[in-house]
Amino acid sequence: MLAAGQTAYAAGPAPVPLGTAANFAVLAGTPDVTNTGPTIVTGDLGIHPAAAVTGFPPGTVIGTIHAANAVALQAKTDLDAAYTYAASQPVTATHGALGGLTLVGGVYNAGGVTLGLTGTLTLDGQNDPNSVWIFQATSDLITASSSSVALINGAQACNVFWQVTSSATLGLGSTFVGTIMALTSITMNDGVNLNGRALARNGNVTLINDIITRSICSTPAPTPSPALTAASPTPAATPAISQLPNAALSRGDEAVVSWPLFVVIGSVALVLMLVIVTFMRWAAGKGHSGRPGVG
Repeated sequence: MLAAGQTAYAAGPAPVPLGTAANFAVLAGTPDVTNTGPTIVTGDLGIHPAAAVTGFPPGTVIGTIHAANAVALQAKTDLDAAYTYAASQPVTATHGALGGLTLVGGVYNAGGVTLGLTGTLTLDGQNDPNSVWIFQATSDLITASSSSVALINGAQACNVFWQVTSSATLGLGSTFVGTIMALTSITMNDGVNLNGRALARNGNVTLINDIITRSICSTPAPTPSPALTAASPTPAATPAISQLPNAALSRGDEAVVSWPLFVVIGSVALVLMLVIVTFMRWAAGKGHSGRPGVG
């Protein structure tokens, strides 16, 4: 049972393990990666087994280009494993048309039709930043011009995965989220903004004045511990009068004498008085005894 105020989080799949392919924003097989215009790729760009990368510049890669080298080969190997993993996950629901839907974390299969997006698809994290979405396109993935994927309530682009059995095509000026793993090729039309990755297993990747930013999961900030307030020094307790030395204390203009001192002084005065009286009696008696008798 849930306590009052708790949110029930949808049970979702685990993230797709990308391995070293996670370092790449763009990855292709053959024959090439081509670009037209001032495309910006944030993350590594790779290709294997082919080596042709054209259009950089005018495009910019904020990362490293790996063309037919060991790094690209390992990334392609890891991509193959990730693709197979995503395709094997048990299905939560079937949706061929994604526009207008709001989906919580889960595995969504196209059901044998082209996986299409017109309008906006909303992914709701339900305040759980670890929510994961896996979309299984049983043929192509095609998005319309100006379509978009929106993230709400803690959903993160790094936890969205698209396993595409054929090719993916992103429409003009569209905004897309997640890691695309296409068996064949990926084409991004003019002005696409992709927060994720464009990873093609066997074919090419085509870019036209696009922005591709490799998505990285953010770690929620830890809850700060309450600030420790320095304890104010405890003032020394004022001793009671009975604990003070046997001396006069100044309290304003009044002299206060402790009782023990008063008793001592009184006792000494009494003794002195007794001594004086005794002495006077003794002196008087002695003078009387020494006076001559009267005849």
